[in-house]
Amino acid sequence: MSVSVEKIEKNVVALEVTVESEKFVSAVNQAAKVLAKKVNVPGFRKGKAPRRMVELHVGKEALYDEALDHIIGPAYAEAVVESGIEPVDRPEVDLVQIEEGKDLIFKAKVIVKPEVELGEYKGLHLEQDAATVSDEEVMEELKNKQQQHARLATLETGKVENEDTVTIDFEGFADGVAFVGGKAENYELVIGSGTFIPGFEEGLIGAEIGQHVDVNVTFPDEYHSAELAGKEAVFKTDIKKIQRQELSPLDDEFAKDVSEFETLDELKNDLRNKLIKSAEQRVKEDYVKAIISKAVDNASVEIPEAMVNERVKVMLEDLSRNFTQQGITMEQYYQFTSSSEEAMQERLRPQAAEGVKMDLVIEAIAKEEGIEVTEDEVNEEFKKLGERYKQDAESLKQTLMARGEFGFYKQSLINDKTVNFLVEHNA
Repeated sequence: MSVSVEKIEKNVVALEVTVESEKFVSAVNQAAKVLAKKVNVPGFRKGKAPRRMVELHVGKEALYDEALDHIIGPAYAEAVVESGIEPVDRPEVDLVQIEEGKDLIFKAKVIVKPEVELGEYKGLHLEQDAATVSDEEVMEELKNKQQQHARLATLETGKVENEDTVTIDFEGFADGVAFVGGKAENYELVIGSGTFIPGFEEGLIGAEIGQHVDVNVTFPDEYHSAELAGKEAVFKTDIKKIQRQELSPLDDEFAKDVSEFETLDELKNDLRNKLIKSAEQRVKEDYVKAIISKAVDNASVEIPEAMVNERVKVMLEDLSRNFTQQGITMEQYYQFTSSSEEAMQERLRPQAAEGVKMDLVIEAIAKEEGIEVTEDEVNEEFKKLGERYKQDAESLKQTLMARGEFGFYKQSLINDKTVNFLVEHNA
């Protein structure tokens, strides 16, 4: 097999692949055997018809198509390795020559990983901010703890206020007709949480226990359900219960109840120390991000849309997994936020593009500086993973290899090492 590479445009190349005639004939003969088992050839049992009869029965085009299904993929994969290109999308394949007795020739047009033009990434002289914590931040943290330990009291009488938890029955109607997904009983809703579409929670404020309320709303134009988008609707709602937080006073007794400390001052000091540690970690992370961001901004690269699309796809899959762990489907999320998959994809695209560029730049810096990870370093990281997850390190390694994810993991270690290099050379 031979391969020639032609650069068509930026980030796009065409591989012309020539497969020896003997291999093509062998693939056609094999295709005939496969088709003989699938079709009924008069006068022959399935799988027993000779190639000539199979070809007469199904046609030469079908025979060639079957052969190409088995020969193009492996030949393309071999051509990618031989040419040294790094595809980022599926190829567009066109046949140049297909005839028995002659070499099979095809062209594969494919988008490849773009070249990065690095700018300055060493000696950037960025300053790291000092970690500070104000009295207001300590008090805010104390109030958060007060909220966490608040008692939710059920009111005997009263009206719905912001931040109340209300238990309601409701059913939604549009044009006088109940719509799917618009009904629930004994539903607990925190007023002001933004869980429902705009106007619904606000429409319950001031309602009393046992009261029936008709809440008029208008669905957003971009609502995920086309049948309801932009429509006016009414939710017939019954207020069954109102619960309100009761906060304990911030005093020494509160400190004893919620911590191991005897006084409120001791609790405040502990909160301050924890906030300082968090602040130190945060400013360090911000400093590293600033260095990476500067190095990325100083570089130039034209990112193929295919890479951005793939990153958006991965981000959506991650988001879906996170919601699943919380017991929420993506469809429910879109409904709650009056969004859609298409709208979410558009929101994620800028972040995806930034992430792709950052990875490309870090990878380019690693190549420029000859940064690699040794086998010992990889094994040490797997040892740490094994200890963290209480699993055998070698088993974890083999699992990643079996999934085809080992290369990605190794690249992530190189990226981490490259980031450390950037920090060391920008101190």
